[in-house]
Amino acid sequence: MKSWWRKDPKGGNTAAAASADGAAAPAASSSAAHRAEQVLRHLEWKVIRRLDGLLQGDYRTLLRGAGLDLADLREYQLHDDVRHIDWNVTARMQSPYVRVFTEDREMSAWFLLDLSPSVDFGSGDLRKRNVSAEFVAVLARLLTRHGNRVGAMLYGSGVDSVIPTRSGRRHVLHLLHSMLDRAASTESGPTRLQDLLTSAANLIKRRSTVFVVSDFISEPGWEKALAQLAQRHEVVAVRVLDPLELELPDLGLLTLRDAETGEQVVVDTHDSGFRKRFARIAAQREAELREALTRSGVDALELSTDADLVDAIVRFVDMRKRRTQLSSGGLPAHLRRAA
Repeated sequence: MKSWWRKDPKGGNTAAAASADGAAAPAASSSAAHRAEQVLRHLEWKVIRRLDGLLQGDYRTLLRGAGLDLADLREYQLHDDVRHIDWNVTARMQSPYVRVFTEDREMSAWFLLDLSPSVDFGSGDLRKRNVSAEFVAVLARLLTRHGNRVGAMLYGSGVDSVIPTRSGRRHVLHLLHSMLDRAASTESGPTRLQDLLTSAANLIKRRSTVFVVSDFISEPGWEKALAQLAQRHEVVAVRVLDPLELELPDLGLLTLRDAETGEQVVVDTHDSGFRKRFARIAAQREAELREALTRSGVDALELSTDADLVDAIVRFVDMRKRRTQLSSGGLPAHLRRAA
């Protein structure tokens, strides 16, 4: 997918990225609002139109409603929730039956946005912050077009902004404008993702779908808060990453700077032993992160700065669709056993 961020000759990101990164570009509210309109219009034309054809209107797998309507009755299966057993029908049929529900059309989604300094990193044309903004704009527009409401909580050095849930294109523009017009955090210090998740648990009362959009570079302790949030809400961990965080190329001497603490270190990437140690540590962190997300009981979606956003969303929807089919007995018995 061709991005609406472009790279300038000096290596920086211009246009929308300038505002998001706190550069010296015009930061007037009207200018940011105009950029937001341009960005959303581009995404509607280039991205959402593609998703319309690929998803074929199947947006209900993106999030699930809080209200339930009785749709059918069927025999109990081992994976079913015992709370859905219909005891009256069970007594008549002499066999346990469960109620099958469909979600109502009125649903709410929240975006918990980690905009700490580490998301400003990017080795190519896009930074992680840009990918995050693209994802939020596309998902918010897809959902609000079908009458759903979206809201957001923004985290820099702390939770500093809350956008209540509403629907409509104007609201999506407001959300995108809030991200594009946001200055980069000047405070140094580690990210505490736990604070964002705990604040969300206290704020979001009605059952919702919650997208946690972060690179998950944070102080430990967020795992428990994420699991607690997932007990009440449908939580999706949207992890943004850059290929350079997983493997270093041979570029000679490099000065690396920690975006959150400001600490700098000079490394020799020509040293193959160093590159192997870096890759091994990165792979270990990847494994630990994925295991933590699995233990927390959340779905996970990975968005890389060098990958196609549409392909990532379609794969994610297909995964959720297969899981729904498995849980509802929609697949043949021999395939359910194999799964």
